[in-house]
Amino acid sequence: MSVLDRARRLPAAVALALALLTTAALAEPSAPTPAVIDALKAEQPLPDIVEGSAEAPATIIEYASMTCVHCAAFHRDVWPALKAKYVDRGRVKFILRELPLDPLSIAAFMLARCAGPEKRDAILDRLFDHQDEWAFAEKALIKLKAEVLAAGMTEEGIDACLQDYDLLDNVKKMRNVAVDKLDLKGTPTFFVNGRRIDGEEGLDGFDQILTPVMR
Repeated sequence: MSVLDRARRLPAAVALALALLTTAALAEPSAPTPAVIDALKAEQPLPDIVEGSAEAPATIIEYASMTCVHCAAFHRDVWPALKAKYVDRGRVKFILRELPLDPLSIAAFMLARCAGPEKRDAILDRLFDHQDEWAFAEKALIKLKAEVLAAGMTEEGIDACLQDYDLLDNVKKMRNVAVDKLDLKGTPTFFVNGRRIDGEEGLDGFDQILTPVMR
């Protein structure tokens, strides 16, 4: 390429670099506002179930839907490494909050809650791992019940849980609070010490936010 050709291409290269820098800036997690911090810390319609040390210096809150394929991908591909690196070492406490996007997701969250605080997250992990087998299948509710049966719940317990209208109301309230107070429009959405990440995120993305906190 001649010097003249390089000179002619320079403005385009500069423009591309500026565009990439702008895109990177837009992709940065947004800094938390006082309103967001207050909404995240407020008492929820259903009590938080915390994984990790209560004294951890960082908190990750995930808003998820059980029929969300990106949520399932996160729990399958990213969560095990994130848990091992941060949660199991007492560096991060992790909270999953319900943001159901459809009735089937509501039912899944209800069944997980009925399993009890110590088993809820294990049920959710199982349902994410087997999402293709129930969430998009014919007779999806029957397939969902089969997954929960395999996890140790009884048929009587499942039927009673799905008729618990107080629980149903509170799962819906969890969604409404997330939408109204945090303006959430999709899943997964993460808050890392209040900083918002929209969409599925890899371990590297969490590392970038958490590393300064760990120092």
